[in-house]
Amino acid sequence: MRTIRRLVFREVIAAVVFVAIGFLALFFFFDFIDELPNVGRGGSAWRLTQALLYVGLMVPSHLYELMPIAVLIGTIFVMARLAQSSEYTILRTSGLGPWLALRTLLLLGLLFTFLTFATGDYLAPAADRTARLLKARYEGQITVGQTGAWLKERQKFNSYSVNVGSLTSEGDMQNVRIFEADSRGFLVSITQAPKARFDEGGWTLQNAERTEFPGAAASAEIASRVDRTRSPTLRWPTEISQEMVSVALLKPDRMSAIALFQYMRHLEANNQTSQRYEIEFWRKVFYPLSCLVMVVLALPFAYLHFRAGGITTYVFGGVLVGISFFLLNNVFGYIGNLRSWVPWLTAAAPGLIYSVFSLGAFGWLVLRR
Repeated sequence: MRTIRRLVFREVIAAVVFVAIGFLALFFFFDFIDELPNVGRGGSAWRLTQALLYVGLMVPSHLYELMPIAVLIGTIFVMARLAQSSEYTILRTSGLGPWLALRTLLLLGLLFTFLTFATGDYLAPAADRTARLLKARYEGQITVGQTGAWLKERQKFNSYSVNVGSLTSEGDMQNVRIFEADSRGFLVSITQAPKARFDEGGWTLQNAERTEFPGAAASAEIASRVDRTRSPTLRWPTEISQEMVSVALLKPDRMSAIALFQYMRHLEANNQTSQRYEIEFWRKVFYPLSCLVMVVLALPFAYLHFRAGGITTYVFGGVLVGISFFLLNNVFGYIGNLRSWVPWLTAAAPGLIYSVFSLGAFGWLVLRR
């Protein structure tokens, strides 16, 4: 059995690596074509070598997204090829029963699951952050939309709504606005600064302008007055960290599960909706497990009878199944966010659907036939 297991592992891993390299090369080419118009545009220092490095740093994110599809296609190709050449029939006569084959593929699926988790939670976020900082260094800044990122924090007496326009390549904030409100919701002050940096336990705002408004309980004469002050540096104590601002500015699917969990807890503590980030967090948890579903889905192909050239049809079918899983995973995320579905169920639903489908195919085609 050890020899059979080693044979299956070697064939499947080689096929999955081949499929993954093919997909990554295709995505690398498309990303590079997208970056070519930005090379040297407007006299910028964004050269061809920087564009190649930026596109190369995006490869781990693509690998994380494509891993389940590559596992499915590679495993289907190996199982179908073994069935076509009658090698799998020989393995069955040597003692490779359906349950032993299932356990063998599940062990292999666990290996791909750990690889996908490590790529999506450690390698891809670090590489994506480096890529965006590299591009910001040559093209300007990291931002999202027209107004940047909005965050909220509730402190002991007052609450704050914070707007950060962008992040520089050095990690500093630009175009910062802080709106302070009292416990009754009345606006107390507005603080603006063109630049700010993160410090221990707070932010340091540079060239800050603070506009203060008297409380509603003040007299009419005082209430009509607005006080403005300017400070070269102004320190604002806050628990909003650089990671939280990065999560708000960058795409949540590019962040690690730990960063998403911390930001999700911050939103809940400040009575803000965290539906989108909860769905992305649970997708980070369940998405690597889809590799187990894919290897189970590929096992029935070893029990089919092929004619000459029929293997390409089944491999193409595997490609369609993989694409459908990828699309369904994204569609459930968007619909769950719009319809306010339970986050963990929204993230787990595509995997559960394909698990039932793959186990049904295994039970009908392998055990009954």
